[in-house]
Amino acid sequence: MEKIKFMSEELQEEVEFFVLEQTRVSGVSYILVTDSEDDDAECLILKDTSGEGEADSLYEIVEDDVELAAVSKVFEELLEDVEIER
Repeated sequence: MEKIKFMSEELQEEVEFFVLEQTRVSGVSYILVTDSEDDDAECLILKDTSGEGEADSLYEIVEDDVELAAVSKVFEELLEDVEIER
C-alpha cells in the first residue's frame, strides 16, 4: 500500500495516510485513504481541488453527503471486498 504525506493546514503538521484507491468522477480526482493498515480502519475520501496545471495537489475531505455517497459507491465497486460506512 502506498503511503503519502499531507500537510495539515489546521494542525500545521505533516500527516501520513495509506492510499487504498484512486478514481476520477466527472473530471474530479478522488483518493480513498486510511491512517492504518488494519482491516477495520477508518478511511477518508479526499477530493483534489487544485487547479489544472498546478505542481502540487490540494486535497480536501469530502463532506457533502450526496457527493460522499456517490464517490463511496464508486470506491466500493473498485475494491469489491470493501464496505464503506458513512
